[in-house]
Amino acid sequence: MSNQKVTLRERRKARIRSKIKGTGERPRLVVFRSLTHISAQIINDETGKVLASASDLKIKTKATKTDKSKEVGTALAKVATEKKVEKVVFDRNGYKYHGRIKALADGAREGGLKF
Repeated sequence: MSNQKVTLRERRKARIRSKIKGTGERPRLVVFRSLTHISAQIINDETGKVLASASDLKIKTKATKTDKSKEVGTALAKVATEKKVEKVVFDRNGYKYHGRIKALADGAREGGLKF
């Protein structure tokens, strides 16, 4: 069953990526979620460069995974605003917009990113 879940997520990911492109003025914010951690990157697809990144591996607080996701979103927004990135396109990477993914997006919005 887990193989089927991965296959379905990969299909959703390909469908989303065919519609979403990150540009220089509006790069792509992509999220990766594992069972225990979450990370996010802001990528300019035209040049193929990562402009900013954040992960919960650097957060040393004892909190729930959802709370850590929100902190990752605010940390990513802080790094992005230092690099003068204000608007992004959100790429949920095939995951449902629910739980940790939604918390990360809300944290990024609170940090000042617009999408």
